[in-house]
Amino acid sequence: MYSALDHQLMGEALAEAQKSLYLSNPNPRVGCVIAKDGKVIGRGFTQAVGKAHAEVQALADAKVLGHAVAGSTIYVTLEPCSHTGRTPPCVDALIAAKPSKVIVAMSDPNPLVAGKGLEKLRAASIEVQCGLLESEAQQINRGFISRMTRSLPWVRMKIAASLDGKTALPDGRSQWITGPLARADGHHWRAQACAIVTGVGTVKEDDPTLNVREVETQRQTVRIMIDSKLETPPTAKMLQNTEQSGVLILCADLTNLGMQAKAKAFEARGIEVIAMANAFGKVDLPSLFSYFAKEREMNELHIEAGFKLNGSMLREDCVDELLLYYAPFLMGDGIGMANVGLLNDLSQRQHWQMIDQAVFGPDLRLRLIKN
Repeated sequence: MYSALDHQLMGEALAEAQKSLYLSNPNPRVGCVIAKDGKVIGRGFTQAVGKAHAEVQALADAKVLGHAVAGSTIYVTLEPCSHTGRTPPCVDALIAAKPSKVIVAMSDPNPLVAGKGLEKLRAASIEVQCGLLESEAQQINRGFISRMTRSLPWVRMKIAASLDGKTALPDGRSQWITGPLARADGHHWRAQACAIVTGVGTVKEDDPTLNVREVETQRQTVRIMIDSKLETPPTAKMLQNTEQSGVLILCADLTNLGMQAKAKAFEARGIEVIAMANAFGKVDLPSLFSYFAKEREMNELHIEAGFKLNGSMLREDCVDELLLYYAPFLMGDGIGMANVGLLNDLSQRQHWQMIDQAVFGPDLRLRLIKN
């Protein structure tokens, strides 16, 4: 069904989609390549929200280069949108360009599209094929697919530990467990997320900035703090430079005057405070993540927290992916990865499937998803 050239050019479209990795949230990461007589005449990838999508970028690129798109084959990693959102429908721009064929990697899980873009192309007598390198396209957009199909973001938890699973000394000190190459890779994952989530315990112990510094990016990721009692120090580094990226603090209750006063002090600095409690007076994590997907259009959340919050998220089945960095030394006594609680039987353990491994200098990185 697909030729070697089709595979090559869709691979190039996927490479274009990778250029949207730090840029397109909450829109999906999409790449597009236009070919005629076996040669590429236009390329594009989805820009920042509200700006051009991949197909429009590729059509514009072909025009600048002086190429006519009529009769071409267009390779795009996601079904062209067929609805008016922040931008006009891409499918209309493709139809107007009069290609002979459009090859799509995957259909759009967005209910507003969901096959309508493909149908509209076919109705315009354009040949359409769908499914080439589909799994590769899906991997680039795990978060977008999750939000559209589960109404939940894709939640990735990053942990750096020694070989014996310790993330900090007994007094909480943890800088630095891994080396600079592993830390730079961690910033790559920060940069592609819609938000970075931590807990007040981590802020008190490490006072992290939690911004993106080790990779080049046009946007800073929103920073979110889980702080049930609003105990965050006003001087915390994470609360600085709020004009670069939004900062949200999630607490459990805002009904008493003391908590309201604390919240007003934060809000006066441009820091949003939201209350969302569970039955135990803690932040309701499952409801919170649902809120982020439905109300804030967040595709991916990147967790960098400590023993207690990591444990809560794992126990409450909030984590989809583990990003584990192991440094080649033993720490002995110290703080572990996560407080997952006491198991009465091995049958109660959580099962994870490894999907990737890589080495960064002396450190090993493992990626696992829930089995």
